[in-house]
Amino acid sequence: MPRYGFNFQWMYVWQPGAQPQPPDERALDWLARFGFDFVRLPTDYRFWTRDFNYFQPDEAVLIWLDRYLEACRARGLHLSLNLHRAPGYCINRNDLERHNLWTDQLAQDAFVFLWELLARRYRGVPGDVLSFDLLNEPPNVGQYGLTRAGHAALIRRTVAAIRAIDAQRPIVIDGLGGGHLAMPELADLGVIHSGRGYQPMPVSHHGATWWSDHATAPAPVYPGVRWEGRVWDRATLRAFYEPWRAVEAAGAAVHIGECGCYNQTPNAVALRWLGDLFGVLREFGWGYALWNFVGPFGIIEHGRPGARYETLHGYRVDRELLDLMLEHRVAT
Repeated sequence: MPRYGFNFQWMYVWQPGAQPQPPDERALDWLARFGFDFVRLPTDYRFWTRDFNYFQPDEAVLIWLDRYLEACRARGLHLSLNLHRAPGYCINRNDLERHNLWTDQLAQDAFVFLWELLARRYRGVPGDVLSFDLLNEPPNVGQYGLTRAGHAALIRRTVAAIRAIDAQRPIVIDGLGGGHLAMPELADLGVIHSGRGYQPMPVSHHGATWWSDHATAPAPVYPGVRWEGRVWDRATLRAFYEPWRAVEAAGAAVHIGECGCYNQTPNAVALRWLGDLFGVLREFGWGYALWNFVGPFGIIEHGRPGARYETLHGYRVDRELLDLMLEHRVAT
């Protein structure tokens, strides 16, 4: 899956009174113009579900998903539809959930029901147009009651349910531990394994106040930052992905569904790290999606100190970051 693109937050976080955003067709035109071909869409099920009534979705809201799909399809862009918040779990503000995806049968049944609903809705849409990314960034083992066996059982059940309706739908599963940990126990499932491009966190998340270690992390130096018992450079990045390469060697495809650098890291440091990250991913033949397009991790006016912008087709673009992304794509 050597596809390249961005995450778009059109249906990302529901709040009372919130409505989905329309597809940003101007942004999609820009992607197509520069040869990007992948849109990851993290969604929040609460847009179409009220008061945890999981089994009666609002059809009028699901029509927005149709609009996103058609906008991408018209430009030759692959849409990867992701549940960022699912019944019973979200990596952000999990306390807002009434049930627990890892321990409550009701939440698990709702999770499977939702993917069956989407499988029926998009049955017949070609696989090169649409994939299902089942759950954004499951937690670490032991957190919220997750076990590897329990997670694997839920994923296998969900994949089987989707395939019973639409056997050809490409399915994506995010790594454990917030997307960072490979899952050899699911290497045989015939799905795409989605990793993350955020390590070392003191570089990618410097100054990110929502990150639990932001106040005690070392300064963002690259190469050379010491983090989690390792000194990080290109060789360390390569070693970090060895468990993912083992999963790939066992027959699974790998894609990096999120990567990027928060805008508080000095730009020179960010570019050195991103250059090595993209280089390693190209070496492995893996595509990736930047988080995000416009925003503090993005490529458009992200605000990172020292960045050089160039106006390209109506956007003020981080020119050096764009060049890195274009340079390190795998030719297909």
